[in-house]
Amino acid sequence: MTLCIVGAGAMGRWLAETLAAAPSAFELAFADTDTAAAEAAAAAFDDAATVPLADGTPEDDRTFETVCLAVPIPAVEEAVADWAPHAESAMLDLSGVMAAPVEAMREHLPDRERASLHPLFAPARAPGNVAVVEDAVGPTVEPLLDALRDAGNELFETTPAEHDDAMQTVQAKSHAAVLAWALAGEDVREEFHTPVSAGLADIAATVTEGDARVYADIQDAFGGADAVADAARAVAEADGETFAELYAEAGAIADARSTEGER
Repeated sequence: MTLCIVGAGAMGRWLAETLAAAPSAFELAFADTDTAAAEAAAAAFDDAATVPLADGTPEDDRTFETVCLAVPIPAVEEAVADWAPHAESAMLDLSGVMAAPVEAMREHLPDRERASLHPLFAPARAPGNVAVVEDAVGPTVEPLLDALRDAGNELFETTPAEHDDAMQTVQAKSHAAVLAWALAGEDVREEFHTPVSAGLADIAATVTEGDARVYADIQDAFGGADAVADAARAVAEADGETFAELYAEAGAIADARSTEGER
């Protein structure tokens, strides 16, 4: 299968590494508006090619069996439209949002295979859970999904709406809460840390080791920071009785989520 990965960043390279280790044959090519990034990614794979771009698309009319978009969230809808003529059989995206690219793929590739994937981990922590919308999957995309499973990833089906709603909590609100804790906290001796604060410090270190632009795109796409701020304000302004009520409410929510996670 000829596969062009559009976006030679960490996630595009993760996909390439996963497929390069698969028994199925994938002929890889990389495209990126940053030519140096595409060349560096291609150099890491002996048989990979670099696709010269003009205005974000191939300079010529070349096509690939499959095009995978590993581009930033704000760019994915335009990328679908731009790259649709270059995808012979299938297109999939790894942008991290699903409703917009799935709708765009339906519009621009109505007669071709389509899928949206969101690996819910940083590439360095692979394998892990991968949310998947198999919008129109057949013999072209199936080997790719099988390769991800064979690499130890757990693929689970979702819908674009369910995924994007979930991302507001698991990404946007979570990141906002962790960043706010890091910004509000003070340096303390290590001996003072409790299990809770030490855990938060570790999480803050994980969140802040990434790319700020990616985290900003997540906030813009899903929102939720205002809700976190409102909840923090409610805690800050609560008297003893109200605090107890909020504490009980939070405990009930946490218990319910813990029970759901054990199912």
